Amino acid sequence: MDARIGMPAPQVMRRSRIREGHSTPLGATWDGVGVNFALFSAHATKVELCLFDQAGEQELERIELPEFSDEVWHGYLPDARPGTVYGYRVHGPYEPEAGHRFNPNKLLLDPYARTIIGDLTWGPEVFGYRLETEDDRTFDERDSAPLVPKCRVIDPAFTWGRERGRAVPWDRTIIYETHVKGFTRLHPALPEAMQGTYAGLAAPEVVDYLRDLGITSVELLPVHTFINDNFLLERGLTNYWGYNSISFFSPARRYARDPAFAFAEFKEMVARLHEAGLEVILDVVYNHTAEGNERGPTLSFKGIDNASYYRLLPDQKRYYINDTGTGNTLNLSHPRVLQMVTDSLRYWATEMRVDGFRFDLATILGREPYGFDEGGGFLDSCRQDPVLSRVKLIAEPWDCGPGGYQVGGFPPGWAEWNDRFRDTVRAFWRGDEGQVAELAARLTASGDKFNRRGRKPWASVNFITAHDGFTLNDLVSYDEKHNEANGEENRDGHSHNLSWNHGAEGPTEDPEIRAMRERQKRNMLAMLLLSQGTPMILAGDEFGRTQQGNNNVYCQDNELNWVDWAGIGEEGKALAAFTRKLIALRQTFPLLRRGRFLTGAYNEEIGVKDLAWLTPAGTEMEPEYWEDPNTRCFGMLLDGRAQTSGIRRPGSDATLLLIANAHHDVVEFALPDPTAGRRWMLLVDTNRPELDEPEAFEPGHPYLVTGRSLLLFVLWPERGGGSILAAARGALLAGTAPPAMPSEGG
Repeated sequence: MDARIGMPAPQVMRRSRIREGHSTPLGATWDGVGVNFALFSAHATKVELCLFDQAGEQELERIELPEFSDEVWHGYLPDARPGTVYGYRVHGPYEPEAGHRFNPNKLLLDPYARTIIGDLTWGPEVFGYRLETEDDRTFDERDSAPLVPKCRVIDPAFTWGRERGRAVPWDRTIIYETHVKGFTRLHPALPEAMQGTYAGLAAPEVVDYLRDLGITSVELLPVHTFINDNFLLERGLTNYWGYNSISFFSPARRYARDPAFAFAEFKEMVARLHEAGLEVILDVVYNHTAEGNERGPTLSFKGIDNASYYRLLPDQKRYYINDTGTGNTLNLSHPRVLQMVTDSLRYWATEMRVDGFRFDLATILGREPYGFDEGGGFLDSCRQDPVLSRVKLIAEPWDCGPGGYQVGGFPPGWAEWNDRFRDTVRAFWRGDEGQVAELAARLTASGDKFNRRGRKPWASVNFITAHDGFTLNDLVSYDEKHNEANGEENRDGHSHNLSWNHGAEGPTEDPEIRAMRERQKRNMLAMLLLSQGTPMILAGDEFGRTQQGNNNVYCQDNELNWVDWAGIGEEGKALAAFTRKLIALRQTFPLLRRGRFLTGAYNEEIGVKDLAWLTPAGTEMEPEYWEDPNTRCFGMLLDGRAQTSGIRRPGSDATLLLIANAHHDVVEFALPDPTAGRRWMLLVDTNRPELDEPEAFEPGHPYLVTGRSLLLFVLWPERGGGSILAAARGALLAGTAPPAMPSEGG
């Protein structure tokens, strides 16, 4: 008996049954006859393939991979099949001071595994060193196999059926950030077994809601297999968001109705969303892994080739560079690690057919040993790759390392989260002083950051809220964060939220406060959806979802995070209807999603500017108005006729006027007269969300702009007025009823 794991010692497979196989592709690949196994490790001395029973509980055999080619260990098993459960034991030096942490007592996940079975059970056995000594230079001889997840060989075959094309042009893209489980866990129209799953997200009731709302692209929080942190489990919490990846090719089983077929269920979800014309974008975490620092567990990369996979301190290789704040940083300067990441991306883009990626802490991916480089290996790889250069690539352009803030610093072909838009819009509507000049740049796609090297306005992904921080409802309902449920005495999460509770902390029955909060929600949604750039909406903001003031719900897998469909009241339904109207207007008028930056350029031929900024008197803003810290009301005049080149589209020559008033009181605004004899048609007034028919006003009319409100007008054109009026009416009618809200039994 093997005393380490209480079972017969595994027998080495006869050499006659194992063949050399091939060094490519990496991972476990079934060719219809047998399975080729290939694992990169530059510093290992031996690699053993370990086979398990179907439950992953009993180790059946250990097979030494017979060949080592180009730093890849490989072998071919002619009698292996899909369903084979396996892991690796990798031999080599255990020399932490030199960066090596090989320990064959630890069963390791294949970095290229397509399916993971089982969950991690925390115990001292999963650490490469003797945990009780608190010294990572010690060596632990206990077997980790009974406590760690295993890999399973898959047959990737899947019938996609009549899946239609799904690529959405960037200028029409409206992103909806959500969580696979949280979005449907409480959905009343779904059977319990489907709630919180890939299948649930693909259900007709859910897909119809997303399509009716008008969004184009569903961005999912991480779905790569990830680990629950031990410190959270000890508190009775869990890793809900999923930013703790351990496998970059396998979809998380926890979101599957049948965990054994998570990859097939994920594909089915993608197919159903595509059939509805919706894109699927994945939030991906390639900056670090769940193995932590030198005190963390040995689950995969650390035991396969620590010195290659991770960035280590140059003069103290025992320790990890921690630009992520999570303990370790993947080393994308290494060609094999770079290959793994790009192979993973291509796999999800081709085999799983996703349409784009949002990269967590993306500055790290562009960081070389000398610092961030927009011409670094990873960014160059994506730009030239025939697959990756054609999908949507979105960077979170910051990390906690040196020079980590890089908004606007990514190369052509990339879009970036723009936190400057978030902070400025929040501050403006809160009534902060001196925001107008900064806001002008943000409303025009932050050309000061992105208008270079031929980048387009869509490169600025504008958002006001995201998974990290307050929801829109909480942004207007709380002055302070309330994160006590996280077990960290409210120390976690950002304190600088630029929020305002409007007179009461949290829920209130005061009708005036409630009315103001609802208008502020409409103001921010309108500014988001009527600005240049690519808008991103946080799921549930369109009907006022709350997290009860918690702005760091990463560990809350419960009702605090799950969308409360049953709790959507009349205010929520009205807000959803208004959001739908805004999206319809954005799609109706190309000028709201212009393909070129608005710069205020003057068209001498017809005597108009593409952009002008107006005072309430209807005159252009002078420097003293820009510089006045008390300026809180202005107009943004967009004249589509000024476009001197490029392909014109129906409605692209419209003239639009956006008026924003963050004063607490009414401001009289004189409507300008850009063209004699033409009238303004009111399309949006956030003080009158029920508006469902354009209202006409003569130039010069002193429109009374309610305190803290936003307006949108379109100028009645000399020609084609009927078609524009019809389009505007259609957009307004889209907001007369909310999207198909779920109800019990559908």
